[in-house]
Amino acid sequence: MIRYPLITAAEEAADAAGAVIRPLFRSALLVEAKGDASPVTRADREAEEAIRALIGERFPDHGVIGEEHGADRPDAEWVWVVDPIDGTRAFVTGRPLFGSLIGLLHQGVPVLGIIDQPVTGERWVGVKGRPTRFRGPMGTAGCRPCAAVGEAELSCTSPDMFTEADRPGFERLRRAARRVTWGGDCYSYGLAALGLVDIVCDSTMKIWDWAALVPVVEGAGGRVTGWRGEALTAESDGRVLAVGDPALLEEAVGLLTDR
Repeated sequence: MIRYPLITAAEEAADAAGAVIRPLFRSALLVEAKGDASPVTRADREAEEAIRALIGERFPDHGVIGEEHGADRPDAEWVWVVDPIDGTRAFVTGRPLFGSLIGLLHQGVPVLGIIDQPVTGERWVGVKGRPTRFRGPMGTAGCRPCAAVGEAELSCTSPDMFTEADRPGFERLRRAARRVTWGGDCYSYGLAALGLVDIVCDSTMKIWDWAALVPVVEGAGGRVTGWRGEALTAESDGRVLAVGDPALLEEAVGLLTDR
């Protein structure tokens, strides 16, 4: 059972990140190139610093893994996993299809996750064993029934994210789905948790990209796995599949793996 102080701290950390991010949204930012050529801004770095400061003060024995500032005690029993701005490209181009991700692992298993959209005021809070909670002007947490891929709304961050080895599997899934929409990063997983998207399929994901998403989607009634239907772990290969209706999982995995 996740203790209330952990949930409170996660939400306060999201508040702290949002206070950094909002004044910088659609402002003139110096965008730098990281080693992987993705954009990083002052907002990314300072938002993660704000999250880590709060976690360090409240839970000094916990570990933290963050996209911008690396890992501190990653082998601890409790490890926070942080992506201060998931969807930095959307952020720097003024599109509100990004979010702050704050996840918590207990012995390697995702047990708490927040997707926070600090500009629109939307927030998803997922806690293992509890229903996902959504705060926003419109929408109610809960995945919708959709038992067949042919009836499903599929979302993917970018067609460019797939390796040559992954592309055939994704193309089989894309062709079978009712429709595909591009972009959204973590926001698409939030939409799945609201029953507006049925499948999200991504690749080359890091642990900070997916750790917070698992409790959010699964707390809304969905599933988040690897492309073979396996549980995600720190050793996962970066291929992530989310389905709103668990009945979709077998068919989606079969298309991705050609089995």
